[in-house]
Formats: sequence, C-alpha cells, structure tokens
Amino acid sequence: MGGIFGTVSRNDGVRDLFYGTDYHFHLGTKRGGMAVWDGRQFVRTIHSIESDYFRSKFEPDLVKFSGHLGIGVISDNDSQPLVIGSHLGSFALVTVARITNMDELTAQAYARCNSFSESTSGAINPTELVATLICQADSFEDGIRQAQAQIKGSCSMLLLTREGVYAARDRRGRTPLIIGRKAEGFAVASESCAFPNLGFEVHQEIGPGEIVFMTPEGIEQRRPPLEDMQICSFLWVYYGYPASTYEGINVETVRYRCGCALAANDDITPDYVAGIPDSGIGHALGYAHCKQIPYKRPYVKYTPTWPRSFMPQNQAMRDLVANMKLIPLKSLIAGQRVLFCDDSIVRGTQLKDNVEDLFAGGAAEVHMRIACPTLIHPCDFLNFSTSRSTLDLAGRRAITDLEGVEEPAADVMQEYATAGTARHRAMIENIRRRLHLTTLKYQTMDDLVQAIGLPKDQLCTHCWDGSSYF
Repeated sequence: MGGIFGTVSRNDGVRDLFYGTDYHFHLGTKRGGMAVWDGRQFVRTIHSIESDYFRSKFEPDLVKFSGHLGIGVISDNDSQPLVIGSHLGSFALVTVARITNMDELTAQAYARCNSFSESTSGAINPTELVATLICQADSFEDGIRQAQAQIKGSCSMLLLTREGVYAARDRRGRTPLIIGRKAEGFAVASESCAFPNLGFEVHQEIGPGEIVFMTPEGIEQRRPPLEDMQICSFLWVYYGYPASTYEGINVETVRYRCGCALAANDDITPDYVAGIPDSGIGHALGYAHCKQIPYKRPYVKYTPTWPRSFMPQNQAMRDLVANMKLIPLKSLIAGQRVLFCDDSIVRGTQLKDNVEDLFAGGAAEVHMRIACPTLIHPCDFLNFSTSRSTLDLAGRRAITDLEGVEEPAADVMQEYATAGTARHRAMIENIRRRLHLTTLKYQTMDDLVQAIGLPKDQLCTHCWDGSSYF
C-alpha cells in the first residue's frame, strides 16, 4: 500500500520527518525515502527496505539533512521521493497510488513529446507519471487537480516546494491523510499513530480530493473536499496500525467490534480463542471478551530476525518466512478445541500450513473466524493482492472449482458475495475443506460496516462484493 509523511516546522524538522516516516514502515515493502528543502536546495535519499528496517537504512544519512520543510515515504513499489525541475519551479513529490490506466496516460504523455527518466522493474515510475501530469498545468493546485481527474485507481500525494507542502488526498478518499499540529508547526501523515510520540495532536482530516497548502504558520485550503468518499475498509481490518484513527474511528476499536460480531453469530464454544499475530489479535480479544471465554496464545511471534513475512518477493520464500516466525506452544495445543481469529484469508497457503501444524501438535479441533467477508475480487485501488492473479484468491479459486469457469456472470458472483445464499455457503465449505479446518466462518458485510461505523456508501468494499466506482 505505502504511506507518506510530511512536516513544516519553525524549527529544524528532520527529527520529526525521520521518525514520522518510520511510523509508516508497516505499510510498504520495497523503498523508503526522504526529501527536505534546506533553504538552498532539495536534499533527497532513497533506500531499499526489502531486507532491513527504515531506521537502520536512513540513520547514517541524517547528518546531511537539515531544514524546516520535508516529506517522506514508505513505498510498496517505486523509488521515491522524486525531485523535479519544471516551469512551475522545482519540487519534490511522494505518492501513495495505484494507477490502473498507466498505459493510457503514458501513451498520452509520449504523444505530447514528454519523456521519463525513472523506471521500476522496467516500467514507468508511477510517481514520475504523476509529476508529469502536474506539470501540464499553470499552477501546482491546478496540476494536482488535473492529475487526480485523469488517474483511474487512486492517488494521494505530498508535494514539497521551497515555501511549503501541498497535501492532496485521493479524490475518493480511499487512502487517508491526517494533519497533526504542535507549537512548532504541522505534520501530515497517512497514519495518525505517527503523531503522539512526536508531540502532535490530530488537527484535521483532509477530505476526499481536498488540496491544502501547509507552512509553519498555517494551513490554506486550495480545493475543498469532494462530496463522495469511499475509504478502504481494509484499513481497519488489516492495513492500519492499532493506534491509528481514520475518519475519527480507531483501528483497534473496530477490530474489537469485529470480534464481538463474530462471537455473537457463533454457535460453538471452544476451549479458548487465539489471534493470528499480529492483526488478528484485536479481533480475537473482541471475540473472547464478548463470548466470555479465555484468550490464549498457542502461537508466539518471533520478530528479532524476522521483521516482516511479506518482504521476500518469491511467494514460496514469503510463506517460509511467515511460518518460521510463528512458534507453536504444544502444551497449549494438545487436546484443545482452538478457535482462531484472523483479519482475512488471501491465498490460504500459510494458514493451511499452520492448521496442519496444529493438528500435528495434537489439537482436537481447529476453528477459524475471519473478520471480513470472503475476498473474491482483486483490488483495483490499492496495492493489495495486485501481484497475484485473481485465481490466487482463495475465495475466487473456490468459485472457479464450483462453477467450472474463471469468470462467472455478475449475478452469480453477487450470490457468492451475499452471506446466507447457497452459493456463498458452498464457497466457504470449499475453502474449509481445502484448509482442513474443523469449521470456518467469515464476517458478514452488514456486521463489518456496523463495526466500522460509517455508512456503506462511504466505504470501499470492492474486494468483497465488487461494488465501488472510480
């Protein structure tokens, strides 16, 4: 997915920029970067974070940074920030984006005799494409507005100039941008968990399509929010850090409510409840508290040398790393009826291995409760599951098994997405058998929407039911 952080301060803001960007490390897998305006020039650094932490990679570079204005990024794909020279003036740019019409926009740029210097795995760097779109206009505000209008998918961005930072949220608000404030100035972040330990208080949330210009002295609105919002629901289920809040709604609170809803709809009483670390823990605590049964940890997570399971780019290696860092406690498993809560099932490969290990350890029963509905559509708006084919989704693979075709009709897909239908039950049973689970249940869409607390038409639920608009 990726995350961005920016700061405008009356004092040197490098410390805030460094630690604020670091608080987004859980959102990206490939590159990290920072850029500052030091009063004379833009200073930039970019490092790979595929095999190391952001802090260890960037700490040695801090001596060359100083300045009151800066932006940082944890990127899921391309190298950022970019520093651009243009007729609008020089600027630095970071984005959180998934541009589904890249080929179309690139062809249009070539037709205008534009050129590109950056590439990611042989492809055009999406952030450079955004910069090119911005530079077609007569002002930064108009350029950002025009870029967002042309982009299909999503794009939130921070644009650093010599005077301040433009912050612009995706026009459907699929990714959040929150402004923090303290005496020395302001910060803007994808994740509000970056604020407390740096002394910031949440000041305001940037609305869908809204553009603001930030300086140490204040915030100017350059474009008001658009009316329609479809923020990604998966932020609360999985992506977001427990301490973060979006649209005034805390992540951990939603996960607790998701667990409660799963418990309320369940008809079994296991010996205890457990969460698949880390994001399943909040859901499991809600389940255990509302069901009034014990919460235990039959798996503990070893993180000192296994920081993230999704860093290796080879899927087999990702699965191996994920399995290696979860250590089973056989004394808590043998003879027990265990119910696990998790955020989602994407492919199911790792979960199947975990289930087999549990039964090998003597578990009497292994039940799984998933905090969201079944994933049956690839994400068109963020970099979630985009590197996988549709059939890599466990839900879609089950549908293909049952229907005998890879692309069923829209009305058939809607039946699979609707809880309680015969097709929906058959899909879940197919997944249960494949994963060797005793029982498997998913959250209903209604319960997920209620747990989040926003109207459904303000939430993007595309990966579960195919509904959403560009």
